[in-house]
Amino acid sequence: MDLITSPPSNPKTHHCFPLHRTFNRPGRPVLGFRPLPQSSKVLNFVHYDSKQSQPNKFLTSTKLFSHLLTNSNRTVPTISTNAALSEATEPEAETEPGKYRRILLSDVIVKRPRNVFMGREWNLRDMATAGVVLAMHLLSLFAPFQFNWGAFWVAVALYVVTGLFGITLSYHRNLSHKSFKLPKWLEYLFAYCAVQALQGSPIDWVSTHRYHHQFCDSERDPHSPIEGFWCSHISWLFDTNSVAERCGGSNNAGDLEKQPFYQLIQKTYIAHPIALGVLLYAMGGFPFLVWGMVRMAFIFCFF
Repeated sequence: MDLITSPPSNPKTHHCFPLHRTFNRPGRPVLGFRPLPQSSKVLNFVHYDSKQSQPNKFLTSTKLFSHLLTNSNRTVPTISTNAALSEATEPEAETEPGKYRRILLSDVIVKRPRNVFMGREWNLRDMATAGVVLAMHLLSLFAPFQFNWGAFWVAVALYVVTGLFGITLSYHRNLSHKSFKLPKWLEYLFAYCAVQALQGSPIDWVSTHRYHHQFCDSERDPHSPIEGFWCSHISWLFDTNSVAERCGGSNNAGDLEKQPFYQLIQKTYIAHPIALGVLLYAMGGFPFLVWGMVRMAFIFCFF
């Protein structure tokens, strides 16, 4: 910095050539340089040489530029810093080591650990939900001892119908995000397939998922991974009042609430998976029922 701010004692003289701009043609913009404001300062470029005793300034004022650029009509756009580049160059806030933990095989950091099993009062609906999920996984343990190909292919078919067509295509893409439109009879058919996945009625599922996108990773998110892997994956289901407390009910699913079909499913929801279980048992006995539960467990894992 001393070489720039303090003049050297023996600078070396540089020969400079005058700047020229292109001539002005009628009807065409003139290529030139924008005049510098009068308040601008020009850096003095000097080179140190012990043989010289007095500094010779490269440019002494802005008058030369103003003279060369008279009658220039070209406007040079100002260069603005890209917002994304600015954010990228800003230093990230460092977290205190050991304060937060990272989810295994993920970049997600758990910032608000949540334990839905302890420190709260369980209501009847919470216990019923936990009982159904527990029974489903316990029945799945009998699968290796109740294997037959008929039961296996029934499980595969139900996985495709209730998981792919039901949860993914109907609940998620069609009803929650309105990604496409279907004839009403086909929309209702796919929605009923999703009911058999035992993940909730259409109104409840769609309302929760829309809140998840609206309040993603905030304190109002119904199931955020920053509250822990198991909380975001399944244990949030056992706190049945959390969605209403955080978000305020299913008023964001009014498009479904006004349709009689979804109202009926909402009121009679639990009867439909039970009816499917009875049908499976009637068709193939205990193996069909067990592998039907295996199918449901896989849907809970991947959907």
